[in-house]
Amino acid sequence: MSSVLTNPSAITALQTLRATQQSLASTQKEISTGLKISGAADNSSTWSIAETMKSDKAVLSTITDSLAVSSSMLNVASAAVTNAISVINNIKSAVAQAEAPGADLEKIGTALAGLSTQLTGIVTSASFNGLNLTDGSQTTISITSSYTDGGGAAASSIGTITLTAQALTNSGGTGILESSQATGASAATDFTNLTSADIASGTVADTLSNADKVIATLTSYAAQIGATQTSVNAQANFIKTLNDALTTGVSSLVDADMNEASTRLQALQTQQQLGVQSLSIANQNSQIILRLFQ
Repeated sequence: MSSVLTNPSAITALQTLRATQQSLASTQKEISTGLKISGAADNSSTWSIAETMKSDKAVLSTITDSLAVSSSMLNVASAAVTNAISVINNIKSAVAQAEAPGADLEKIGTALAGLSTQLTGIVTSASFNGLNLTDGSQTTISITSSYTDGGGAAASSIGTITLTAQALTNSGGTGILESSQATGASAATDFTNLTSADIASGTVADTLSNADKVIATLTSYAAQIGATQTSVNAQANFIKTLNDALTTGVSSLVDADMNEASTRLQALQTQQQLGVQSLSIANQNSQIILRLFQ
C-alpha cells in the first residue's frame, strides 16, 4: 500500500542509516583513541578488571624504582666493606713489617695512621640517598620488594627484604673497626686510630689477632650484603616480568585491533553511502504517488 502520510521504506532506510552512523562513530573513536574500551560505558566488567590491573602495575613500577635504589645502596655498602677489608690487609702487612729487624717503627706508625684515616674516610663516604649501612646510623633496613592486592576483600600488603646493618664505626666508639678484640688478645685495637704504640713490643700479636677478627667480621657482613643484593636483583627481575605481563594483559583487554578497526571503518563508510542512497530512493515514493494523479 502506498501512503502519503507514512513511508515505511524511508523509515527502514533511516533506521539502518542511523545504526550505521552509530557504528561508524564508535569505530572512529577506537581509531582515534587506540582503545576498544575507553570507559565503563563501553564494557563495565572488562573496564573494571583493566583498571585494577593498571593500579597494580603503577604500584609495581614504584617498587621497581625502589629496588633499583636499594640495589645501588647495597652496592655502595658492599664496596665500602670490601675496601675496608683491603685496608685491614694493608695494616696487617705493615704491622708484620714492624717485626723485621731494623724496621723503622716511626715511618710504619705514620703509615698506619694514614691507613686509619683511610678507613674512617671509607665509612664516612659510604652513603647513598642519605643512608649509610656502615656508620651505625642504621640498624635494620627493610627493602620494599613486593605487593599483594587484597582487592578490598582482604588487607593489601607490602613485602620486604630485610638486612641487619652493622656499624664499622659509630659515635659510641664500639664499631667493628674501633673495638675489635680477638680471643686471646689482651687488648682491643682501634683501627680508626692506629699509632706507633700498636706496633710496639708486645702489642704486635694483639694487633694482628684483632685484624684477623675484623676481617672475619667484615667478610661475614659482606656476605650478608651480597646475599641481600642477590635477593633484591632477583626480585627486581621478577617484578619487571610481572609488570610486562600486566601491561600485555591490559592491552589485550582494552586496546583496539587497528587492522580490524580500519577494515571495519571502510566497510561502514561504504554502508553509510549506500544507506544515504537507499534513503534518497525511499523518499522518492511520494513523487511516484503524485505522478499517479497527473
